[in-house]
This record gives sequence, structure tokens and C-alpha cells, in this order.
Amino acid sequence: MSLNDRERDFESRYAHDQELRFRIEARRNKLIGLWAAEKLGKSGEEANAYAQEVIKVDFLLPGDDDVVHKIRDDFVAAGVEQSEHQIRKQLAEFLAEAETQIRSA
Repeated sequence: MSLNDRERDFESRYAHDQELRFRIEARRNKLIGLWAAEKLGKSGEEANAYAQEVIKVDFLLPGDDDVVHKIRDDFVAAGVEQSEHQIRKQLAEFLAEAETQIRSA
């Protein structure tokens, strides 16, 4: 295998890993969005629309803070008792679930 072949292989694997990571995080955000929607009393299309908002907000800042703050702010506005710690814990649990779902699909 030549150096160019190895470089292309590495770039291909890196691109695949980044796409997989993106899909897992998007699924995680959908799952936590649906969870938060339920806590906010939303169901059906309204819950799905809220989950899409959560997915979109993740593009605002690097990391998970934008997702956590959106959900936390919405919870505070609606009088839902959930701490930031509890939201981050759910985020971690949904990350594991999302990875399982994506890898088994």
C-alpha cells in the first residue's frame, strides 16, 4: 500500500467517523428533545417539532451547552422542575442509546 493509498484510507475513515458522530449526536438530540417535550406536556406533532428545535439549536455553539440551556430555559419558563445536572445526565444516557440505535441500524 502506497503512502497516497494510506492517506486516502485514513481520510475516508475519518470522514466516516465524523459522519457517524454527527448522526449519533443528532439522534441523541432528538431523543432528549422528545423527553423534554413530554416533560413540557407536548405530544404528537408538537413534540416532534420541539425535538427538531433541539436538534437545530445544537448548531449554534460547539459542545452541548446550547442544547442544555435551551431545555433548561424552556423548563424554567414552564415551571418544570429539572436541574441542569439532571438534563446533562439524560443527555449522557440518550447518547449511549443513540449510539446503540445508529450502530444497529
